[in-house]
Amino acid sequence: MASAQAVQSSTPSPARGSVNRPNIVSVGVIVWLASELMFFAGLFAMYFTIRSVAPQLWEAGSGTGPEVLNVPFSTANTVILVISSFWCQFGVFAAERFQPRRRGRLWQVGTWGMQEWFVLTYVFGAIFVTGQVFEYAELAVEGVTIASDAYGSVFILTTGFHGIHVLGGLVAFLMVIGRSFAAKRFGHQEATSAIVVSYYWHFVDVVWIGLFTVIYILR
Repeated sequence: MASAQAVQSSTPSPARGSVNRPNIVSVGVIVWLASELMFFAGLFAMYFTIRSVAPQLWEAGSGTGPEVLNVPFSTANTVILVISSFWCQFGVFAAERFQPRRRGRLWQVGTWGMQEWFVLTYVFGAIFVTGQVFEYAELAVEGVTIASDAYGSVFILTTGFHGIHVLGGLVAFLMVIGRSFAAKRFGHQEATSAIVVSYYWHFVDVVWIGLFTVIYILR
């Protein structure tokens, strides 16, 4: 009896509060991105609806439509945005190691921390937005504007709303980078901020791939 009690007392009791719960910030961002997905789904539906009721605007020789798009330029701009997602993820890996900044020289990429990778992501994202503005200017010369016809309206609305989301991501990167400089100790909160911003950036990237495929590839 005594031995049984000794065995029972020596058995470790389950630790209280050791249940792993999902991070509330990550869950909130995922739910918000789900609502954003519904928003872009509406833009896709608008695009296909207008294309079905006014197919002549997409036909060759219409003077507007896909034939005026600079597909090689937009492809290069898309590649820039896709590459930026890789830089963003490298920054997340550094944040998960609680490494906010580089541990070596600037040219020693292997020693980079979250700040360096996120700055590079920001630069690529800014190049993408600049390229999109340049494309709008070129299309305006060709007569494609938001007020020109249904094609111009749907093109500017779909790509423009995406561009606004990219700008929002750039602001978020600046906030995360600034917070990492201000923090006395780079910890879980700072790492979580970097992770949730990466969720948003990857989402924006995937949405653009869908838009690029529908608008520039599917003629």
